[in-house]
Amino acid sequence: MIRPILAALVALTPALPAVAQDLITRNRVGPEDAEKSLSFRLTAFDLYSSDPATREGFEALFTDFIEAHPGWRIDTQLSTGNIGQEQARLLQQTQAGRGPDCAMIDSSQIALFRDTGVLQPMNAVFDAAAVDDLFPYVRDAVIDAEGNVLAWWWFTDLRVLYRDTRLVPEAPQTWEEAQAAGLAAAGQGSEGFLFNGGRWEGTAFDWLANFWAQGGRLVDDAGAPVFAEGDNRARMLIALEYVKGLVDSGAAPSRVTAITDYDAFNAAAAAGSAAMFVGGNWQYGQLRQTLPPEDFAAWEVSELPGPTADQRATGAGGWSIGALSDDPEKIEMCALIARDIYAGAGNALQGLLPTSAGIYDDYDVYAGPEYDLFAAALENGRARPGAAIYPEISNQIQIMLGDVLSGSATPEEALDAAATAVQAAYDRR
Repeated sequence: MIRPILAALVALTPALPAVAQDLITRNRVGPEDAEKSLSFRLTAFDLYSSDPATREGFEALFTDFIEAHPGWRIDTQLSTGNIGQEQARLLQQTQAGRGPDCAMIDSSQIALFRDTGVLQPMNAVFDAAAVDDLFPYVRDAVIDAEGNVLAWWWFTDLRVLYRDTRLVPEAPQTWEEAQAAGLAAAGQGSEGFLFNGGRWEGTAFDWLANFWAQGGRLVDDAGAPVFAEGDNRARMLIALEYVKGLVDSGAAPSRVTAITDYDAFNAAAAAGSAAMFVGGNWQYGQLRQTLPPEDFAAWEVSELPGPTADQRATGAGGWSIGALSDDPEKIEMCALIARDIYAGAGNALQGLLPTSAGIYDDYDVYAGPEYDLFAAALENGRARPGAAIYPEISNQIQIMLGDVLSGSATPEEALDAAATAVQAAYDRR
């Protein structure tokens, strides 16, 4: 996900004095000779960001934090950009007793880490009120059956419908309305409805909202694939027929089968060629920065349409922080990093979507009407299952959609092929 930087917030971040700069190196935060230490594996998106404004903002946050906890040092470990491999390595190292004390965990992997028993409760820092303020799907992901807080999912994202109100004045609430709006716009020479349809994770994740809106499940409680069984099969086929109908009718151009990047939608908006597209919340800021003011003013966001106006879902991702040490002091320190650096201040610094409803009221950056929409849509957010088979499910969904949209297979044939491939991969595990 592309992470927007809010210049106004960064401008408020004070410059670090030279002595403070010495507290932060490429692999350490705090005095080198501190008597207590915590190892923390983090991504390259914040403290070590290539964007100077983001990096400086987080340097200030980390400096304030370490100065508030004298005697501590944070030994930082930078993870690679290959999320799947990196998360698998993190889990293997932790199970072998060689993992960090604290780590960033991709939201789609929380369940896997939880089920393997490596996450330590953070209840000493996150009380019942903090948990109650989380969005429902976030709360379900980070709390175990006993009510323990096993990770803190500190920011999220979601998919929404962008539309040029000059072509689509009213937000489509249902699939039928979306297809009609796309056809009407296409009749005016526009690309009516764009979405990811090429072979990559974004295609599967974006499309799954259509399946989830009907109550569909990809895996059962044991992590076994069930998406092609019973009611789930029927829901899959309905969702496939919906996107197939968009392309077959001309409401969506056939080129969607080659789209594998959200930037393609920004380009279409800038060229004035698109009426609607399914995109990420972060693209709102990008459009504001790239479109002429009069053009940007014409673009609005709304929740993704559903099979009915009352059936809604949106894919939601993001990152969490989990404690992997069994040392109570390190567990608390890890939880404090999540609460005091990332959740809240770190969200606002980058304009990322908080997972706690109250944070939207705490920072001026979330005062825009688009954030009211984002917060409301997150009530219908759905996270990818943390089951080990999910990557193969996603891979086969991508193939399935490509075959259906290109006309090389019927929805039934494509779904059967996907189910067979996923089950074979599940049986080999």
